Amino acid sequence: LDEFKVSRSLRRSLKNRGYRVTYDKAFLEVMEGCANRPDTWINLDFLQIYAQLHREGDAHSIEVWLGDNLVGGLYGVSMAGAFFAESKFHLARDASKVALYHLVEHMKYQGMTLLEVQFMTDHLKSLGAKAIGCAEYSTLLSEALSLNVSFIDRR
Repeated sequence: LDEFKVSRSLRRSLKNRGYRVTYDKAFLEVMEGCANRPDTWINLDFLQIYAQLHREGDAHSIEVWLGDNLVGGLYGVSMAGAFFAESKFHLARDASKVALYHLVEHMKYQGMTLLEVQFMTDHLKSLGAKAIGCAEYSTLLSEALSLNVSFIDRR
């Protein structure tokens, strides 16, 4: 989490674009935004299962708003000190990066330690993501799952 890179353009977007960020306020809408692309794995069954995980407190979303319009976000599953990001979307400049920034900051605040992004892309690499081997991943995952922390603020 400490290796997340905030570029100059992202820093400007965080300060000057007027984005408002919420958590778990529009979970299904975020999933639908992520599914709104020509080629997607997010089908009706997937939506229903993740909606159930959300109702049970295991799946979460970060929403980015411009006025009353949802312009970006991401969702995933949390377990103890780990967050498994599933997908993100944006309709406005840097909105998905703003969501990712707020996810990282929230995870740090909660004492979480592992953000799993599933697929390495040049975009995620530019933000500080790094590929790791199975042994290192197993160690980091075990450490994260052993933490007595939660995505939801219980303080």
